[in-house]
Amino acid sequence: MIPRLHERTHIPRHPLAEALGRPVSPTEGLTEHTIVAHWPGLDSCTFDDEQKTWTSVQWAEHLEEPSLEHPLVTGPDGDRRAILHLDVRLRPDDRELTGSEWAETAHRLARAAGIEVPGAHEYGWRWIAVHAQPGRLDLIANLVHIDGTWRTPPVDILRRLSDEARRIEQDLHLVPARTAAPRRSAIRPVPTASGQLASVLAQLADEQAGPLAAVRGLVEHTAHRAARQPSAAGTDTAHRLQWIAHRLHAIQQDLDTTAAHLAQAPAVPIPLAARHAVHRAL
Repeated sequence: MIPRLHERTHIPRHPLAEALGRPVSPTEGLTEHTIVAHWPGLDSCTFDDEQKTWTSVQWAEHLEEPSLEHPLVTGPDGDRRAILHLDVRLRPDDRELTGSEWAETAHRLARAAGIEVPGAHEYGWRWIAVHAQPGRLDLIANLVHIDGTWRTPPVDILRRLSDEARRIEQDLHLVPARTAAPRRSAIRPVPTASGQLASVLAQLADEQAGPLAAVRGLVEHTAHRAARQPSAAGTDTAHRLQWIAHRLHAIQQDLDTTAAHLAQAPAVPIPLAARHAVHRAL
């Protein structure tokens, strides 16, 4: 899976046309098989009563709306090109992904790019993921928030995308796992109490494989489903679940910070008996 970051643009029509492989159209509807993922706040937007899908022109207008609402907003360097466009492509020997796998890939890349913030569902930055060409996924986002704030991507965004792409490849079994040769070490470092505690906290806070991340993912998924319910109770439940997901993410960050502090603590070897007790507790 190879990520690529395009030059930013003022309007989303050209990136969307490139993602589709054809010009945008005011009549061609794009179904969920093409728009495989989007910013969670889109669930609060309503379609016309007689229209079940949006056309490509309507999708472009939806992405551009924050820029039209706040035409004077610029980035820190005065740049007004607010449309971020990135794509990832499968390697020639990779299998084709399913719709749900493309959707999962889109959300993970959106988080890596900093355009989707866990817990900030209703008020997040607008983005869509387009799968219109074999083996390719495009993410198009507006860095201008609907409230007029500018979202500056991480300075190392391409590295983050590449790292996340490698993890996605492994999780979706797109590349074979590499078998590392056993290492021979004459001297093994003596574990410390703070080091072992830091390792436990880091595992809990891990964004990719940690238990809190898995729980938060289930909560967010349930919130999305609740938001689609027509009743007011569904909307209230969705808001509550989104807040819970936001709190879980804050806990992960606190644990990660605590683990970093413990890892920097002076190394004090722990007795062998206490070491065994820690392992039994884990």
